[in-house]
Amino acid sequence: MNAVLSKKDEKFRTFSLNAPVWQVVLAVSFPLALYQSLNQLFKILDSIMAAHISPSAVSAVAYLSQINLTFSALGGGLAVGASIKVSEAYGAGDFELVKHRVSTMFALCALLGGGLLLVLLPNVTGFLRLMNTPEEFILEGRTYFILELLGLVVTFFNNIYIAIERARGNSGRIFWLNLMIILVKFSLTAWFVYGLGKGISMISAATLISQALLFLAAAINLNQKDSAFSFSFQAISFRKIVVAPMLSLSFPVIVEKIAFSLGKVVVNSMSTVYGALTVGALGISNNIGGMTTNPQNGFQEGVSAIISQNLGGKKPRRALEAFWIALVMNVILGLVLTGLSLLFLRPISLFLAGNDLEFAGMITDIFRYEALGAVPLGVNAAVMGLLYGFGRAKITLFMNFCRVFVFRIPVLWALQQFTGFGSTSAGIVMAVSNVCSGLLALLILPIEFRRIRREYGLSAPMPITFHPLNNL
Repeated sequence: MNAVLSKKDEKFRTFSLNAPVWQVVLAVSFPLALYQSLNQLFKILDSIMAAHISPSAVSAVAYLSQINLTFSALGGGLAVGASIKVSEAYGAGDFELVKHRVSTMFALCALLGGGLLLVLLPNVTGFLRLMNTPEEFILEGRTYFILELLGLVVTFFNNIYIAIERARGNSGRIFWLNLMIILVKFSLTAWFVYGLGKGISMISAATLISQALLFLAAAINLNQKDSAFSFSFQAISFRKIVVAPMLSLSFPVIVEKIAFSLGKVVVNSMSTVYGALTVGALGISNNIGGMTTNPQNGFQEGVSAIISQNLGGKKPRRALEAFWIALVMNVILGLVLTGLSLLFLRPISLFLAGNDLEFAGMITDIFRYEALGAVPLGVNAAVMGLLYGFGRAKITLFMNFCRVFVFRIPVLWALQQFTGFGSTSAGIVMAVSNVCSGLLALLILPIEFRRIRREYGLSAPMPITFHPLNNL
């Protein structure tokens, strides 16, 4: 089995391990931030199209999409483990291990996706009722959810592919491929909803078709026989040295993401006491907020890959410096993007609500509270990137558990029991959980930072240089 680097991959490895850290962080993370913004645009486009159908349709999409995100956490968690451990082997120069890990993660995705479909497809209605889905959402969205499940399996593979491209520094390719998907998705959805007058099921069909195109592009790009980053049946290996490091990192991330998504499903379910439209308003508010937090997550993903590459290359100081730069960028993004969202909140809300004044007012009321958490969530995302990169996934599991099951669900319950805020409670609880999550990250950061410095023998102060950022 051959596992060699292309000239482009070798050039990026040298760049990641030796170039000024701020240049590496921006080169890797900025396209990922754009990619995350495009993913968020997916959700907003779905909301716009669904709002054209009816307010109940947009609420059904918001509710069922959150359930779907619970399962996407499986593939997303595997992608995190794959990206970080592939990056580490890449930085260490062990290219055969890179190829084994790339191929094995695709095999695990096939097993995971096939098992999920075998269990859920025959029992969709019963499962949705188990998740306390309102009957009107089940009636309107059952087919939508089935198509979402089929698209989810394709997305499992696409998440691994994107993780591999991220590990090898191809952030630009990720951006352009997702731009293509957005254009296909937008065109198909517009045709199905506006041209043919179809319901929300065809919104999901458009997503499935667009994700299938990304899967095709992945198959073409990974079909390079001797490349360390190509897929090979021969390279699939379940030996401990190949699988154990990825799964040990992925498992806490999977549990964390499932718990977080399930917690959001519980919050949506609790919010139905204020009416089905409140669930839709909360979902749209989350989508507006995502235009700030998703780019921050792009810097989280980028910095975790940079950290793992430099740890593999025995350069822990550069790894820590990358974190500080990502932290500064996330704070800036939080301030600027949230400010723009609040400035244009009224027209955005009206647009996403399909010009329903009552619905738009509900969205506005909720988002004004949710916006308070933008900067704290940026801090949280940067700290998460640090912890992922250094393999501290169990700490991130604790942090996200607190975010939902300490700072969110109990707070919403208390607001419902002891206040009369009504649907505004959905926004208040988002503000409380997001701000508290940022504060928790700030409490954990110095503890973990000291531990990392002791573990890697970094006793001297960190020589962080931020001056290049002044030119941004």
